[in-house]
Amino acid sequence: MVWIPVCSVEDIDVEDVVPFDHEGKAYAVYHTASGFYATDGLCTHEEEMLADGLVLGEVIECPRHQGRFHIPSGKAKGGPVCVDLRTYPTKVDGGRVHIGLTQKS
Repeated sequence: MVWIPVCSVEDIDVEDVVPFDHEGKAYAVYHTASGFYATDGLCTHEEEMLADGLVLGEVIECPRHQGRFHIPSGKAKGGPVCVDLRTYPTKVDGGRVHIGLTQKS
């Protein structure tokens, strides 16, 4: 696993999300009251950018059809979404949020 710096901790307010692209893949990085989290950046329903959605506590609501996911686990919270999001580890180091990604060989 490699740790990729995403942004400064000050760049994401609590109950907010920022987009992050790395090697052609979209991710969403969240700041909730319980910490920082990362998931795939596209809704599993119709591939809408989740960073354009609304964070409500530990839930992200997709801007297109209001499908909701639990941010820490990626679990779909009901229709129209039924496929969970993939989640990724995060850490804060030196005031920056990092996402843990599997290194391609």
